[in-house]
Amino acid sequence: MPTTLLAHIHTLATMDDMRRELHDAWVFIRDGVIETVGSHADTPPPTADTLHDLRHHVVIPGLVNTHHHMYQSLTRCIAQDLELFGWLKSLYPIWARLTGEMVYVSAKLAMAELMLSGCTTSSDHLYIYPNDVRIDDEIRAAQEIGIRFHAARGSMSVGESKGGLPPDRVVEDEGAILRDTRRAIETYHDTSRYAMLRVVVAPCSPFSVSVDLMREAAVLARSYGVSLHTHLAENDNDVAYSLETFGQRPGVWAQDVGWVGDDVWHAHCVKLEQNEINLFARTETGVCHCPSSNMRLASGVAPVRAMRDAGVHVGIGVDGSASNDSGHLLAEVRQAMLLQRIGGDPARLGAREALWMATRSGALVLGRDDIGAITPGMAADIAAYRIDGVAFSGAQHDPVGGLAFCQPAHVDLLLIQGRAVVQSGTLTTVDLPLLIERHNALSLQLIRNE
Repeated sequence: MPTTLLAHIHTLATMDDMRRELHDAWVFIRDGVIETVGSHADTPPPTADTLHDLRHHVVIPGLVNTHHHMYQSLTRCIAQDLELFGWLKSLYPIWARLTGEMVYVSAKLAMAELMLSGCTTSSDHLYIYPNDVRIDDEIRAAQEIGIRFHAARGSMSVGESKGGLPPDRVVEDEGAILRDTRRAIETYHDTSRYAMLRVVVAPCSPFSVSVDLMREAAVLARSYGVSLHTHLAENDNDVAYSLETFGQRPGVWAQDVGWVGDDVWHAHCVKLEQNEINLFARTETGVCHCPSSNMRLASGVAPVRAMRDAGVHVGIGVDGSASNDSGHLLAEVRQAMLLQRIGGDPARLGAREALWMATRSGALVLGRDDIGAITPGMAADIAAYRIDGVAFSGAQHDPVGGLAFCQPAHVDLLLIQGRAVVQSGTLTTVDLPLLIERHNALSLQLIRNE
């Protein structure tokens, strides 16, 4: 079995149960799994087939992205000054022209962007299926580029004619949605430890699917033992829709349709009230916080501190590349930390807690206990950032804090299941210039309707 040694690590933030940080540390990996962790001052490391000297690096577990819409990387910088509902209505007609190739290429581009930021695991919520688009298009991209992937088979079934937000031409029949979701689970979902691919059941949002679909989707997911994901309480209009249509606040509605539990996580939750937060804590329902998207769409500041204090598992996500316009997950760690400080408390969210949310807590949100920490028995998903450049100059005394406070860094070395998918800051699994060229061509074709 192949072995790898990460040696002389300047600073190692393990994110283990004791949240240990080691200096002049080493990590020994066998067959893609972390076998031992130590310090050169205490114990000499074993020899290995492959050696990486990381004396100029800060090392953390690979980042976990808990919410994205990768196809949106084709449509950045559109509807620049609109809130959620107006933004969606501007973009739905463009997205109706998506093809399978566009989804495949955009997903691979978005995955490359995430990986260069230090992300090793990502979920993606694909909820629009015009023309020949299938969830398989994204799965192929993930398998080729080498990212650990949770493919969320999303859906929309309630169009404008039935009181929903999306135009009728981009919604699907509910029977067809459930059949294709079942097919995706049976074809791709891997239940094994260290699985590289899992499938998630993910109707889009309260304003684009029916109550019946939400309930049937929950039953389907639990019959297969897979996770559930949707959007919830993103902004004031979202809450107003729930009150007008269902006569319930979003958290109560989620409970009523069976969407609470340790197998569920919701994106955004900007407008949750304390009783809804307490409900999520009691039921171990997870949340993905998307700070840049929430700011871009003027949705508000999610009550992350209240959720964390109540015991809710909160992860971090970049959200779609048309509402964030970036896919740098380490930048989202910084935004999450800074955004919580608005209001006057500079200690409201610290650097290490924000990094914990993007690693260990993010893993829990996705229902995983095999990633998110650098400790024996965990998958060797590891991100190493150089600290000898201009951005970290002056932060050598605390490079872990520097990951959140300083300029968001690109990863120098990235391992996924022990495989080096980024080396010397360069992706090894894709021809990035060629991918960017094709992505730009498809983006212009889509936007201009050529």
